[in-house]
Amino acid sequence: MTAETPRIALTVERLSIRFGGLTAVENMSFSVHEGEVVSLIGPNGAGKTSAFNAITGYLPAAAGDIAYRGKRLNGLKPNRIAELGVVRTFQKTSVFAGQTVIDNILIGLHLRSRQYPTAILLRFPFVAREEKELLEEAHEILRFVGINAPAAELASSLPYGELRLLEVAVALAARPTLLLLDEPVSGMNPTETANFMKTLTRIRARDITVLLVEHDMKIVMGVSDRVVCLNQGRIIAAGAPLEIQRDPDVIRAYLGERYARAQD
Repeated sequence: MTAETPRIALTVERLSIRFGGLTAVENMSFSVHEGEVVSLIGPNGAGKTSAFNAITGYLPAAAGDIAYRGKRLNGLKPNRIAELGVVRTFQKTSVFAGQTVIDNILIGLHLRSRQYPTAILLRFPFVAREEKELLEEAHEILRFVGINAPAAELASSLPYGELRLLEVAVALAARPTLLLLDEPVSGMNPTETANFMKTLTRIRARDITVLLVEHDMKIVMGVSDRVVCLNQGRIIAAGAPLEIQRDPDVIRAYLGERYARAQD
């Protein structure tokens, strides 16, 4: 390997996922290099979220291997996979609606805390010091993702676009090295989507590798180094964004002739 060759972060080899007699993913193989943004696209039901679920331990693989930085992920629990740096968001927001904005992020940060019950009860000095550090980091994450709501506001009162950003903020609190984003701009208006693209650029600048599932082709083609297209559980094309948006199989299965003509 030369100095110019990027290291492979995530490897998915011959992955198959089944639900009873239904095959959601069949013989899927792809990789993600360190520092890349790779997008999985395809029609609804193509297997994108199922692949995410298998990578992050929420679904068992019927066959195949998944590895992150050389560590096999098959059979590991989601929390153990997150400890390895592989953190995800979900299609539907999964924040703590009854907690404040800042407390949502603090909950994510406390997963890394050194505190334990005896230390808290006895008020060891490091507990107060760590609480102060975590609070400062939580506010920095809020600024980083661009949430404008007051930190003390309940998450349930946020507009949908900021609720999606809060989920990303909670994921960032876990300090991922590989961040899996499942339709992060779903439900956002054009301004919110444009702002999220800027946030994604800042995330990448922190040396966080990104695997993205998204239907918004503007964001996919604008931020991705490579795109993998699925249809009916199988990869039908993989390559640079320009290659994918001109691929006849992708146009036929997903993008449509109207989209293809608009790119000419």
